Amino acid sequence: MKDGPEPQVASLLSLADQCVKCGYCLPHCPTFKLAHDEGESPRGRIALIQGWLGGEIADGPRLARHLDNCLECRACEPSCPSLVRYGALMDGARALREQRRPRWRRWLRRAALALLTRPDGLRLLALVGIGYRWLRLPRPWVAGLAKRWPVVRVLDPLARALRWPRAPVRSRWVQPAPACYASARSAFAPSAPAQSGSARSGSAGTAAAGPEIEAARVRPILFRGCVARLTDQPLEAAAQRLLARLGYPVEVPNDQVCCGAIHRHNGYPAQADQRLAINARRFGERVIIGLASACVAELREQGGLNAVEICRFLLDQPWPAGLQLRSLSARIAVHEPCSHRNQLRDQGAIDALLRRIPAATRIPLPGNDTCCGAAGTYLTEHPQIALALAEPKIEALRRLAPDYLVTTNTGCALHLAARLDEAGLAIPVLHPIQLIEQQLPIDPEGASHPHEHP
Repeated sequence: MKDGPEPQVASLLSLADQCVKCGYCLPHCPTFKLAHDEGESPRGRIALIQGWLGGEIADGPRLARHLDNCLECRACEPSCPSLVRYGALMDGARALREQRRPRWRRWLRRAALALLTRPDGLRLLALVGIGYRWLRLPRPWVAGLAKRWPVVRVLDPLARALRWPRAPVRSRWVQPAPACYASARSAFAPSAPAQSGSARSGSAGTAAAGPEIEAARVRPILFRGCVARLTDQPLEAAAQRLLARLGYPVEVPNDQVCCGAIHRHNGYPAQADQRLAINARRFGERVIIGLASACVAELREQGGLNAVEICRFLLDQPWPAGLQLRSLSARIAVHEPCSHRNQLRDQGAIDALLRRIPAATRIPLPGNDTCCGAAGTYLTEHPQIALALAEPKIEALRRLAPDYLVTTNTGCALHLAARLDEAGLAIPVLHPIQLIEQQLPIDPEGASHPHEHP
């Protein structure tokens, strides 16, 4: 490539050349299953990237369409016998293409990403949502527009879901049970070089520090995400209440920033890495509990941070002795986001956690191996594909008629909730921990204690 940065091109070609074109990925690719077009498959996209980087194919509309249509769900990766890092390849290809766009287009893209990730951008989005709800547009009129422009079907429910971002709620202090406290101390204590005997002994005041002070040193951090601050405020509050009740009160720093996933998948890896570096400086080696599986995957995979998805955290830590969740005679459909299946590869944690609810029936949502179509900003940029991918899931839910649908990713929850509402199905869409928190036994003391951590 005459104007391409050679090291970047060579790196991408090295990734692409790992593909042996066996085709095992084809039946797992959502866009290939929709289009039955080789260019809409991982194998086809890799071949296109190789041709483009080798100068045999121009970066024209056809190449752009096939590459941009990729959801980056990474369902192809677990099935690949050659272990091709397809996600890294697509991120790199998009970054290179973005570098070659006109400056004005890059500026517009960065401005759009800022709306979704920066505090001032989120506030502006919240104002848009407030204004949109204030208009109270007639639903038949909106439905008419949606028939002509499918993107309206996507943007209308998103705008109605936006709320003004709130500051983190200060968790009330809950004295951890002894078993929980011991586990927390070992699980959350940051690794450090071995100290001398005198340093470990410390002063008399340090040696006499009570469990409240020690636990404050090892309290995990709750990662808030970006858009979730506008759409998932009840989830954040439920997580804080649940973790405190189980003996793991969290710190919620207000100066944390976006995980960077949106930037990386849209061709801006440098901006993504900047955000990861900021979070790394602010969090250090402390455990970071994430509510959205996509954020946890980015923090862990790209940032190397000590991040854990909240369902896994709750499974791995002991609960207070004798605590038994109240029974719930309900059918719970379980959706497994792509980030949980294909990046964290720990989707079983969702079902395992829900088993703690007596009498509840858990039902895997048919088609969990296929993306729902949300995929970060993909939902708003490729609404027709996103809507087509959600349709089989909504039909499955219509047949199953569950009492709840649970999922662990913000975008999936918004997308599926909107499609259920559109279909006239009154099925609440929740995070698994919201059901867990809902079924906690009534605290005779009201879970209220006079002391609060700063």
